[in-house]
Amino acid sequence: MKTHAQAVVIGGGLVGCSILYHLAKLGWSDVVLLERDELTSGSTWHAAANLHGLHDNNNISKLQYYTMNLYKQLEAETGQGCGVYQPGSIYLAQTDERVHQLRLQVAKARVFKANFHQIDRAEAERLHPLANFDGVKYFAYEADGGNVDPSGVTQAYAAGARLLGAEIHRFTPVTATIPQPDGTWIVETPNGTIRTKWVVNAAGLWGREVARLAGIELPLQPTEHQYFVTESIPEIAALGRRLPSIADRDAEYYLRQEGNGLLIGAYEKDMRFWAEAGTPPGFGHELFADDLDRIMDNVMRAMTRVPVAESAGVKRVINGPMIWSPDAAALYGPVPELRNYFCCTGIIPGFSQSGGLGLMSAQWIVEGEPQYDMFAWDLARFGHWAGKDFTRARVRDQYANRFKIHFPYEEREAGRPMRQRPACARQKAMGAVFGLNYGWEHPLWFAPDGMVPVETSGFTRQNWFEVVRAECAALRGGVGIIDISNFAKYEVQGEGAAAWLDRIFANRVPALIGRSCLTPLLGVRGGIAGDFTVTKLGPEHFFIIGSGMAERYHQRYFNAVEKPSGVVFESRTEAMCGFNIAGPKSRELLARLCQADLSNTAWPFLRSARITIAGVEAVAIRISFTGDLGWEMHVAEADQVKLYDALLEAGRDLGVRPVGGRALLSLRLEKGYGSWGREYSPEYWPHEVGLDRLIKTDKPDFLGRAAWLALAEKPPREKLVMIEISATDADATGGEPIFLGDGTPVGRVSSGAYGFTVEKSLALGFVKTAHAVPGTVLDVAVLGRPHRGVILAAPPFDPGGERLRG
Repeated sequence: MKTHAQAVVIGGGLVGCSILYHLAKLGWSDVVLLERDELTSGSTWHAAANLHGLHDNNNISKLQYYTMNLYKQLEAETGQGCGVYQPGSIYLAQTDERVHQLRLQVAKARVFKANFHQIDRAEAERLHPLANFDGVKYFAYEADGGNVDPSGVTQAYAAGARLLGAEIHRFTPVTATIPQPDGTWIVETPNGTIRTKWVVNAAGLWGREVARLAGIELPLQPTEHQYFVTESIPEIAALGRRLPSIADRDAEYYLRQEGNGLLIGAYEKDMRFWAEAGTPPGFGHELFADDLDRIMDNVMRAMTRVPVAESAGVKRVINGPMIWSPDAAALYGPVPELRNYFCCTGIIPGFSQSGGLGLMSAQWIVEGEPQYDMFAWDLARFGHWAGKDFTRARVRDQYANRFKIHFPYEEREAGRPMRQRPACARQKAMGAVFGLNYGWEHPLWFAPDGMVPVETSGFTRQNWFEVVRAECAALRGGVGIIDISNFAKYEVQGEGAAAWLDRIFANRVPALIGRSCLTPLLGVRGGIAGDFTVTKLGPEHFFIIGSGMAERYHQRYFNAVEKPSGVVFESRTEAMCGFNIAGPKSRELLARLCQADLSNTAWPFLRSARITIAGVEAVAIRISFTGDLGWEMHVAEADQVKLYDALLEAGRDLGVRPVGGRALLSLRLEKGYGSWGREYSPEYWPHEVGLDRLIKTDKPDFLGRAAWLALAEKPPREKLVMIEISATDADATGGEPIFLGDGTPVGRVSSGAYGFTVEKSLALGFVKTAHAVPGTVLDVAVLGRPHRGVILAAPPFDPGGERLRG
């Protein structure tokens, strides 16, 4: 075994072997994989190994199709069979909501050039003559759906990696991972020690244990999962061809052909956790005792759908472990608190995602950043708050509701409430319905008297629609108070603070005390990794506001530039709360509670000061994400309730009203403001989203500068535009494809909502540059059906900024 390597991958399951293969593909041949037992040990070997391409997240769809296409390429490269069967998959909708979901996926498939389309019942019966399709409202067919051989695929990745120079060592458990001062790692095993630049934790069921060797905790929890295979069924044997699988999500089972029998599996409500205290070190190719009674309700629904299954004997039962994250998505990416330590664990649909996970992981390690924005998988979406109780509750919910539609804006209750601010009790008493943002409970909307503060979920407009209309009207017509405590807040001070921040951000930080600026943060490839407000509080003293859900994600960028010894960087998110007081009467309200001169002359837009308001010390910034006149007030958490009460009392005669996050979405869209994770992403170039004007290339160096200079010479691939949509009962929410009238795909929606002030259904979206012209008529696939859209020349609310700057 070698003593030095560019990367050491820990874990010889499906994903570990894929990462090794892709690292070697990108030119890193000096890489090693260490497996404690045989390859495929753990959860890989017993997987059902089903394949599907489309996902609600567009980038995950791209990577799932990449994965599905990769398996045949692997066979050609290595000569190792992957056992690929692709007879197709029939997707069924028994509810109107599932019809909406499938129609939307059919529309997206046109963008991805995927063979996923609507079929009628007659075609479904031709494809699967043994199925009873009573009760089905809609059918879709994915021609490339199917399954693979778990062992064959894993061995093919391993063979491909070996051909490219990588090494694999079985029966070599890792006993220690020791960080070194230069950022490298010492990896210890009973068979020797390796010094490596990168450690990759792809340990699957042992992901938690391997992470603890490096001093970190991962929010992961294994469960049991069962499926069974029937004896040969004569009717299937007589067909002489392979049947498509059936994706009957509303009935909560999966079913496909296996040999001349059927494989039936389910995610039952009466689920079971496993190995809560830790995965046993000696576990490998074992299974648990059968317990089919737990899934029998699901199985009966499958047998009703395919009646020949009722009389078939059971050939074998698989009850094995799977390991889940709190949202059933991968935990992937460099650990922000460590140098050169990468994780890729907690993968559920592994055989649909293994290639994509391997490619994205290798790109991040070798090139510094993946080509796609994969925050949906990034482990940084969870922080220290995602402890064992939260993880356990969320995993239970995810497992038991595996096939339940996750609707736009849906907030599930499992594991909550989480982190609560002092004002939460006041807000709850006022009818607040809360959402979760990076562990923080924050108000989404406020139910009026007589309305139960519980929201419904679906693809169409929901019970909060008219309530949010009233909140928007109160703010636009008077004054509203939005709790923005979930925004990320940082304080930077000390000799050299300004120079350090100038090396991080693309804009120049303010030179004068009391000034604020908006600035992009650029990624390795020159895209928009973040957007921040930077305020100068004093000499070499700055206050910074960024995306709350991206706080841990952005930690990587702050760590990327060496901090001078005299500079102190501190997260103030937990210690401070904030309110945005906005609307045409916001100045009048605030003037009643402070002595500061709030006139436009004394306090213009993007100016700031430390003031005393209602007896509370605050950092006050004239800025508002609503696009209206407004100030942000940031105070110590202990003072939140005092300030909140004072604002509500002082503004009573002004009609002041608490306003939630649902209204903020509508208000920002009316103004055309982008949001991180929606319009701003490392995938999007600055001149595609209109932030290039904030980049100061006359600075000698800052993160992403060289990459941006190269991009600036290229024409934008697409442009961020505002679209007015003709919609009556549903609005765009994000991800909907955009077409020309002739059906040519030209873009996608990034954010959507109804603009209550302007009485328009609105969307922000990306459209290919040639078509991103005001007045262009488009078809936006809201609910998967074409809705007329027109590109607007300017935001429909306050296009000249008179309200914002007045």
